[in-house]
Order: sequence, then structure tokens, then C-alpha cells
Amino acid sequence: MYEYIGVCSLYFGFVHGQEQIIFICFWSNVIMNFGFLNFCNKYYLYFTMGFFKQFFGNTKLDYKKRYELQLSAMSGTMSKVYKARDRETGEIVALKILDMVKTNNILGRFPAGTKKPTEGEIAIQFDHPYIIKTLSHGFTVDNEQYLIMEYLGGSGLNNVLLVQEDLMAGARLHYIRQVAEAVAAVHEKGFIHRDICPRNLIFTGDGTVLKLTDFGLTVPDLPPFREPGNRTGTANYMAPELIRRKTTDRRLDIFAFGVTIYELCTKNLPWPRGENANAAMAHSAPPEPITTYRPQINKTLANAIHKCIEPDTANRLSEIRQFIRMIAKIEHEDE
Repeated sequence: MYEYIGVCSLYFGFVHGQEQIIFICFWSNVIMNFGFLNFCNKYYLYFTMGFFKQFFGNTKLDYKKRYELQLSAMSGTMSKVYKARDRETGEIVALKILDMVKTNNILGRFPAGTKKPTEGEIAIQFDHPYIIKTLSHGFTVDNEQYLIMEYLGGSGLNNVLLVQEDLMAGARLHYIRQVAEAVAAVHEKGFIHRDICPRNLIFTGDGTVLKLTDFGLTVPDLPPFREPGNRTGTANYMAPELIRRKTTDRRLDIFAFGVTIYELCTKNLPWPRGENANAAMAHSAPPEPITTYRPQINKTLANAIHKCIEPDTANRLSEIRQFIRMIAKIEHEDE
């Protein structure tokens, strides 16, 4: 017996400046042989949305018209980030505009035929309490890539570390665990972040959460993206295998994470600070013991941090979850 009730709807959505026409055709109450109902339930939305996206395309964002740019929240080497108010909804967001010349230079470092996902395509996949939430992404009317993100309202960890007053007293372990969970989420999603550093960790406005941001250098954790030659990142947090053009993996992130939390605990780096890639050349030597700068640090925490920053990858932690387990029973950052 073949009976059906067809239900069709046409929905016009406006999502952060992208006018999308989504045609949803859903056949319900289909009673047929050969499992046709299950097939429709699973695939109807993919087919119809894909067809109309191809047919109509996406409207590019005129961000100067759509958003009131209130201030420049942060400017990096590859992008500009603004605090912005959505003129249509009143929502306060972070608007990130990528420098396409520099972005394309990064893409050119990978083997021919290897397609790196865009920052937006990667960032939109994360819905995690310790990773900045990306709301939408696409291209502007000037053909620049953009991301619309939640506005966090707090300072970057790099700025907090410059303040003479100890703003993180008694809370360091809390923040370290948050960042470790964020890195774990990136790895478990199948990516290597490649630029973990204090600049890319931002506090929420109330200071209770420290979130991982910036997926501009992030790559899939796949062989073509682990090949030597792509020496991108922030020099003071680079693993030695990266600068020495060796094959890399997620231990790059574990090293950068370790250097970052070493600095979070001490306001110092394990090696001399530098301004260019030459600074990373020193990272093959043993690091300065963290107890030099913080003698009272919890010994288990100190050991876990040093296992992250081992110059030799064979001695370094291979999974961030190992670090999380090592510090699981610690109650305070100091002895």
C-alpha cells in the first residue's frame, strides 16, 4: 500500500547578513516497502539544501552596513577582530575579518592538491564551554573571509600576564584544566591547533572562564598536514621539531600548551624570550626548571608541565588526556 502526505514549506532566513533560501521538502507518513521512509528521513534535507545553495548561492556580507563597529578588540598578524553590534538584532558579537593575502600565503605551504579547510569551516564545528563559539562564517562583499563569534568581553591571557598584580592567585589550576580540556576537544575532533599561546586564550567578562580562540593556523590531523616545511605558529611557543623541519603531530600543541601554562604559573618562559623564529631554535635545550621561578609550585603539577615541554618528542606526553589525568587529584597550584 502506497500512501503519503506531502508537506512542503518555504522559509526565508536571515542569519548574520547571509540571506539563505532553504527549501525543505519533507514527506511524512510514507508507508512503502524497501525502507524508503528511513532513506527520506536521513537524506531529504541534505539533498534539498544542497540543491538550493548551489542554485541560489549565499549573499555576501556587507559588514559595515550590517554591524556597528564599536571598537577594535584585537588585531593579529592575519586578521582584525572588532567588537560589533548587530543593527538588526542588537546582539553584541566579535567580528573577525581575515587578511586574504596572508591567509593565501599559509595555504600555499601545503602540498599541491591538499585542501586546507578555512578557519570558519573549522571553528564552526566546536560547541564547547572552553572554546570560543563561532556563530557564522562566509565572505564579505569585498571577498574577505569573516567569522561572527561570541563576544567574550575579557582580556587575553597575554595581557593579564603583563599586570604586576597577581590576578589569577588561587585560580591557576582552574584555568589550566579549562585550557587542557579545550585542547583535548580540538584533538578529539581531528585537528591540530598549531598556535596555542597566551594571545589566543581570552577570559570571559566575569573572569571565570578562559577560552581557546583563533583557528587560523589549525589543520586536520592527517599525513599531508604533518609534513615538514609548514613552520607557522608563535616562536616562543614553538616545538623544536617544527623549526627543525621534522614531521609533526599533535605533540606540537602539547608543547605549546606546556609553555603557555608554565608562563601562566610563573610569568616567565622556559627558554629565553625572542621576537622571531630564531627563538624556537633554543627549544632543543633543556628548559629552565619551573621551580626556579615558582619554588612553591605543586610538585605533581610541575612534573606534568615539564612532561609537556620535553624537547624530545619521544619523552613528551603524546596525548593531552595524559596531562589531565596527571593533575586530576591536585587541589591547589602550590604545595
